[in-house]
Amino acid sequence: MKAALVFDWNGTLLDDADAVLQATNTILGSFGRAAIDMQTFRDQFDVPLSVLYRNLGMSAREVETVDRDDSAIFHDTYEPLASKSALREGARRILETARQQAVSTIIVSNHIVDPLRTQLRRLGIDDFVSEVLAFESRATQYKSMSKGERLRQYMETHNLNPGSTFIVGDMPVEMDIARNLGLTSIAITGGFVSELRLQAAQPDYLIDDHHKLLPILRDGGLFPRRIVACGLFLLHFAGTSLMSVMLGKAISSSWSITA
Repeated sequence: MKAALVFDWNGTLLDDADAVLQATNTILGSFGRAAIDMQTFRDQFDVPLSVLYRNLGMSAREVETVDRDDSAIFHDTYEPLASKSALREGARRILETARQQAVSTIIVSNHIVDPLRTQLRRLGIDDFVSEVLAFESRATQYKSMSKGERLRQYMETHNLNPGSTFIVGDMPVEMDIARNLGLTSIAITGGFVSELRLQAAQPDYLIDDHHKLLPILRDGGLFPRRIVACGLFLLHFAGTSLMSVMLGKAISSSWSITA
């Protein structure tokens, strides 16, 4: 069975919390309601977005209006803002490393496939992603298969090993998916929910940017371990002999390294 690296998209790889906050405040303003700050947003955020709106005190009639036409008000406000969002710090390096090491990288998302793939192309990372598991359209968003079930079926079909698969997300739902499927969970702060809520979800690891992800994946055996010692730069897997290189010149002897 194969290992894999699974990412949530919004707030995890894409740094779009501000875009969703702005879209939310636009919706609140259209009903004469006061704008909220990022802390309130992270304390109250949930999906589907109708839950967020109710958490913010919107009436059932107001929520029904926002949900009309497949949530067109939200999507038409959010997408132009998201088109200016960057990747989160260190995300590109992780994706590049996964591709170099031939590790299957999967995005599992509550977003919609086509706009998500558009963002991948805009950011130049579409070739880094093996598969996008998301809703088919606005009309089916939150109405068809859940992201956890979508991932479970994909893993079974592609013979992925839960014990060597990692999932990275910015919400408690990814931690729940990890427990249900037997994955290693990594929560990342700075996304859509507060650090306190992520801690309460009891992830296996908690990080604040993707640079912190590299040593976790190395220690977990997903990526090769890099060692710098005594002027030698060594890439190794446990128990594998590799030729050492020093200052660009090959050294005749090889080293056997045990993790």
